[in-house]
Amino acid sequence: MSQESETRTTDQLAQDYSAMGDSVSLITATIAGEADEDSQGCVDRNTQHLELMVAKEDWGSEDMAAVNEAILAGNGYNASLEAGE
Repeated sequence: MSQESETRTTDQLAQDYSAMGDSVSLITATIAGEADEDSQGCVDRNTQHLELMVAKEDWGSEDMAAVNEAILAGNGYNASLEAGE
């Protein structure tokens, strides 16, 4: 399945980058917090979002270090293990 190419405006890029920051924050806070039944879904959804967004080829000089760290942390997170199950 090929990814459809889209041209984003500067405003769209800024909005998408901001949304990625929100996902980074959610992943970080969820992993640091008490695991519950919603933790895994939250981390999984936000990690998938970041993976899709970081793969876009029209980013400029945006720093993706925190995004890539959150993706690694999110992919390694297992709420049931964190909850001691």
